[in-house]
Amino acid sequence: MTRRPTWRTTTHKWAWEVDPGHLASMRDVLLAPGVAGGRRHLMMEVLAYARDEAIAAAQPGHVLVTYHDDGSVTIDDDGRGTDTRVDDDGRVIRKPVMATADVRFTDPRRSPRLPDGLPRRGMSSVAALSDILTHENHRGMEAWTQTYHYGIPAAELMSVTPRGHSGTVVTFHTEIDGPQRLTPEDLRAFTGIHIEVQ
Repeated sequence: MTRRPTWRTTTHKWAWEVDPGHLASMRDVLLAPGVAGGRRHLMMEVLAYARDEAIAAAQPGHVLVTYHDDGSVTIDDDGRGTDTRVDDDGRVIRKPVMATADVRFTDPRRSPRLPDGLPRRGMSSVAALSDILTHENHRGMEAWTQTYHYGIPAAELMSVTPRGHSGTVVTFHTEIDGPQRLTPEDLRAFTGIHIEVQ
């Protein structure tokens, strides 16, 4: 166990659990017409993390995308699961991917483009534009879940029953304008992961 300020930053800074200013700026930028790319682009933001994990593991990943009747979508991958640690006080801390900036993508002019041609902005862009988002991760022999409203946690991280293999499950609902579904070309563009849609 170590104190969070000493944990090395790879994608997100561990020192903050929530960055309201970042979330607000995401909404300010992305709610302009045509900027966010619709629900389609937000799904790509989630899929990009699944692809990152598959590449890091040097093995193909599998992702299941489920469209729900209420307009929400679930993206379930079999990656390593979001990094989750225990601090010196015994508190379980999950990397704050939903509520803080991914340090790799703070400048959209330099960010890699996703298959729709828009810049990658990170998972927090999905949370910032979702009235509700649930992030469940399975890592090792443990699992946790947390719900967010526009990127702000609704409650503390909660332990749940592990499912027997690692991975991350993100379910979100957003009402932003723009394309709502992934295209067959989108699915093929994410090399390194097999994407199934239902």
